[in-house]
Amino acid sequence: MKHYILIVACCFINIAYSHNCNSKFYGEVHDFHDGSPIVAATIYIETLNKYIVTDINGKFSIDSLCDGKIIVHVSHLACETKRLEIQIKGDTFYVINLEHHIEELNEIEVKGTSSTKLTKTSQETLLKTEDIERFSAFNLGDALKQISGVSSINTGNTIVKPVINGLHSSRVLVITNGVRLQDQEWGIEHAPNIDLNASGSINVIKGANALAYGGDAIGGVVILKPPSISLKDSLYGKTIISGQTNGRGVSVNSSVTKTYQKGWYVGAQASMKRFGDFEAPDYILTNTGLNSKGFSVNTGYKTFEQGFNMFYSFLNNEIGILRASHIGNIEDLVNAINSQQLLVTDAFSYDINAPRQDVTHQIVKADFYKRFKKFGRLDVQYDFQNNKRLEYDLRIGDDRFKPAIDLTLKTHTVRTNLKIDAKSNITHEFGVNVGYQNNFANPDTDIRRLIPDYDKYDAGFFAISNLRLNDNINLDLGIRYDFNRIDAKKFYLTSRWEERGYDEDFDDIVIEDAGNQLLTNPVFNYHNISASAGMAYQLNDNSSFIFNYGLSNRAPNSSELFSDGLHHSAARIELGGLHIKQETSNRVSGTYKYNHDTFSINLEGFYNHINDYIFIEPTGTEVTIRGEFPVWSYNQTNASLFGLDVTGQYNLNEQWFLNTKSSFIKGRDLSKKEGLIDMPSFKTVNILGYSNEKWLQLHTELQSELVLRQNDFPNNNFDVYIATTDSSVLLDISSPPPTYHLLHFQSDITLNVSKKTNLNIGLNITNIFNTSYREYLNRLRYFADDLGRNIMLQIKFNY
Repeated sequence: MKHYILIVACCFINIAYSHNCNSKFYGEVHDFHDGSPIVAATIYIETLNKYIVTDINGKFSIDSLCDGKIIVHVSHLACETKRLEIQIKGDTFYVINLEHHIEELNEIEVKGTSSTKLTKTSQETLLKTEDIERFSAFNLGDALKQISGVSSINTGNTIVKPVINGLHSSRVLVITNGVRLQDQEWGIEHAPNIDLNASGSINVIKGANALAYGGDAIGGVVILKPPSISLKDSLYGKTIISGQTNGRGVSVNSSVTKTYQKGWYVGAQASMKRFGDFEAPDYILTNTGLNSKGFSVNTGYKTFEQGFNMFYSFLNNEIGILRASHIGNIEDLVNAINSQQLLVTDAFSYDINAPRQDVTHQIVKADFYKRFKKFGRLDVQYDFQNNKRLEYDLRIGDDRFKPAIDLTLKTHTVRTNLKIDAKSNITHEFGVNVGYQNNFANPDTDIRRLIPDYDKYDAGFFAISNLRLNDNINLDLGIRYDFNRIDAKKFYLTSRWEERGYDEDFDDIVIEDAGNQLLTNPVFNYHNISASAGMAYQLNDNSSFIFNYGLSNRAPNSSELFSDGLHHSAARIELGGLHIKQETSNRVSGTYKYNHDTFSINLEGFYNHINDYIFIEPTGTEVTIRGEFPVWSYNQTNASLFGLDVTGQYNLNEQWFLNTKSSFIKGRDLSKKEGLIDMPSFKTVNILGYSNEKWLQLHTELQSELVLRQNDFPNNNFDVYIATTDSSVLLDISSPPPTYHLLHFQSDITLNVSKKTNLNIGLNITNIFNTSYREYLNRLRYFADDLGRNIMLQIKFNY
């Protein structure tokens, strides 16, 4: 009997213990970075539907809890909400750390000011998702031209390179999803291999004030960030379909993302563009079609304390180049320039024939980050890029399907960043990167290789400090060192070798003499120092001023050093120079910002002095077995660039507004005391807009674009001999086209299909009056007018 009593007693004891509801859950809520207490943080216990708030010391306590698991949500203004699963067993103490640095949360857009946020001191502009989606059917260069001070240098309308304050190509870095793009960017007709639709936002930083990304960004940095990931159980996506009249083409982009509250996520995106021959106002631009397809996938794990991401992207662009731009001889070029008429035109077609480009770019990336309490954040990343460039020229016989240029560029990069931000008024960032790059020029093209085989080695280190002196003044200082080594194997014709004077200055790099040509092994080492300093000063609630200085050194690229032959895609002979040295930029700039409810203005001025500025210019003609072609040679000079960018908006009332964007720039060759080649003209864009949320969220704009003739340019004209007339004729290859003015229209409405789904319908008309014009920075201006009227209908479905 006593055994039964003992068993029953034990059962009662166990039941009493298992249902103990006298436990206390207490603790403290701290700022993750500096450990300071967070006052008035809200703690919600989901399982009990109870709320408590931290006191002035960041402490909290709740009594009468039953033992077992509880789910706790901790939140605070300007903090990321944290979800915890906590096991209660008796009195339980817990320290909860919240992220209180709101500028690091990509999901949150902060309006107004925050005493803990360090104001940026660089000239920086942001394009948001809605701005990017408008250009879903176009390319990166087209989207960036919406920013004052950013223009483009074109080869037709499908090969568009961004120009920032007069500088482009290797002087402008493009960062996509944390990866510095490496895609043979040296050619004017080499557009960045970027799928714009894979980006959630784009930051443009003017000048060399982004040392974390590279010290050679003399022009600036374009940073494409992926769409933000929400930490909640969700499945969402979007599809954008665009159809347009000019090119009679269509563009489709679709993306889908699955996220989990615990931090896991997976996403995919794919796009396709197909256009036929585009049209000028008076004729079809034969062989200017585009066939583009790409996709990307990413997955990872994301919490505030740590996470990782794995990313892969694929993009293939098949691009037709205006048939009339590939001349057979110098007489054709003279006739094209003098007549201002298109010399070759056919019926509309979707076919893409030679001359054309076929470029495939792949990126593989893996990164990991870890935050350390009261210290900072460590990032480690590896990425690999494979760029395959094929350029097809007009050839006959069995060679007509063989590329004239066949380049494969492979790049490996490892980088690590450490950001120390335990104190709210000062941060330090350090970074190291190493890289290896191999370029293989396939010799099976049966054509002399323009760019040789080479190996390139890079290593860099940077340190940046940001200091908030008080509520009105922020400072930043940065320094960076980069080492670049390029080791090439290149054949030179003996005649060219001696003509360029290399037999005297570079005789030691010849490793094989075959009589009519030499095999050389040029090896160059470059040591580059870059630095930046900036100050942001808040004059009052509406006005602020930014000043910054940037020192940047850029080593010459492979094209500037080694180009030696006919560049088929450009239809010209290009000559680099082994004497080319690195260039050094000293840039100072100032920005004044004024923001008010009805009026805002942004003034950005700069002066950039560049020693040993590298540029390419026409220098004559040369006869080859393919015919006679113009020769463009790389040279150096001391140069200055200065300008002013203006952006302003005036709200007439709640619906109507006026917007203006204007850019003025001058580039001067200080040695010859004349204008620099390929400098953007003065441009002003003025917009009259109307918005009404009550009318299906209607937004409409009428845009006026005025571009003045470029009157400050070098005279590179020269006489050429025309055999058919036995005479010399002036080849006017320098004179810019006249001023032009265009009108554009844009409008869209949004229909709410359900609580989580909406449909946006947009109509865009460019060049409304079908105006004929030629743009100075379009390389095909010698042969044809720019695009005529284009009507585009875009449907965007968010779900």
